[in-house]
Amino acid sequence: MSSDLSVVMNSAIGVIDYGAGNLRNVLNALKMIGAEGKLVASPEDFEGIEQLVFPGVGAFGDCVSHLDEQGLRRPLCEWLAADRPFFGICIGYQVLFESSEENPGVAGLGHFKGKVRHFPETELKVPHMGWNTVTPRDSRDPVWEGLPAKPHLYFVHSYFPEPEDDSIIAATGTYGVDFAAAVRQGAIFASQFHPERSQSAGLRILRNFLIASGVTLR
Repeated sequence: MSSDLSVVMNSAIGVIDYGAGNLRNVLNALKMIGAEGKLVASPEDFEGIEQLVFPGVGAFGDCVSHLDEQGLRRPLCEWLAADRPFFGICIGYQVLFESSEENPGVAGLGHFKGKVRHFPETELKVPHMGWNTVTPRDSRDPVWEGLPAKPHLYFVHSYFPEPEDDSIIAATGTYGVDFAAAVRQGAIFASQFHPERSQSAGLRILRNFLIASGVTLR
């Protein structure tokens, strides 16, 4: 790992553990950029946390169910409402919205208005799995610093959020249709792609997010 990815943490990074996330890869990715993650599995675990990463794999409904069972919905909603640094990944991105076609009737966190949609039927296989380019809406956003104009990032998903507020879309991708590959509002950033599986480009995005959230370079 090149030295320019080394960081010194001046605060604790929480990693949401709802029992099914891609935790090991995310924790390893944080270590690769010089950071340490602390698992957050209960409301009490939020103490001392300054940045929060919400990784995710699996179904929307199962994720929300586990959050509710563990008492994590309220502290998560309070964290988001306070505009504290948050990075959502895949399901950790989708649950920010009100609902999903994957599990009708299940309420997401509802921080953003909108619904999570299934890819329409095309000649392309679903799930969308593999590398794809994304197009940032604002290349001046610090999260994209040091990246090419259209970075290649890794996706595994059959659903994608459709925000009601187009202005929060931070990057778009195309797979049969255009979709919101990432959103940004204040200190909140969330992506459908997996930075922890996107090699140097993904590590760069995690690094940039942490630095913008109060981490200092070595």
